[in-house]
Amino acid sequence: MDFVSHGLWGSLAFGRRNRSSFGLAFAIGMAPDLFSFGILYVAATFGLSPKPDFSRGTPLESTIPQYVHHLYHYTHSFIIFLTVFLLIWLFLKRPVWELGAWGLHVLADVPLHSYAFFPTPVLWPLSDWKFNGWQWMTPGILITNFALLTLLYVWYIRKVFLARKKEEAQPEAISRAT
Repeated sequence: MDFVSHGLWGSLAFGRRNRSSFGLAFAIGMAPDLFSFGILYVAATFGLSPKPDFSRGTPLESTIPQYVHHLYHYTHSFIIFLTVFLLIWLFLKRPVWELGAWGLHVLADVPLHSYAFFPTPVLWPLSDWKFNGWQWMTPGILITNFALLTLLYVWYIRKVFLARKKEEAQPEAISRAT
């Protein structure tokens, strides 16, 4: 799945408490890709790494620098996510639910990545098992993802708008009653 969609799914699932929660969940939902491929693109921009060539489709994984593979294992492991989530919970003495956007990112990538390009190492470092899923960029998956995000965000924005409208109407009703 594209990294912006990961952010949108993460914020919708784990960031609806308030604006800062929404923004945090959005950023955390994108973080696994940004801390692997984002670093590659920054390094390529400064001439420190070769830039992958996506012009003819998915490039060979062997053309991606090894450090990206290492980072990808850390950022796309549900085991690493759970460990970090629990450590932060222990440290803060409360769960940071927005971190769930990271877990959702990993779980969404399991069926949406194939052996052809960066299958998700969901159980790493305990296991090298990976699922041979479908490519997220195929039209059927991409269009379905965008359609579902659009429908859910229309529902969510409408819900927030109606709740605000109701809050604004309540003081008026109270002042008219007195």
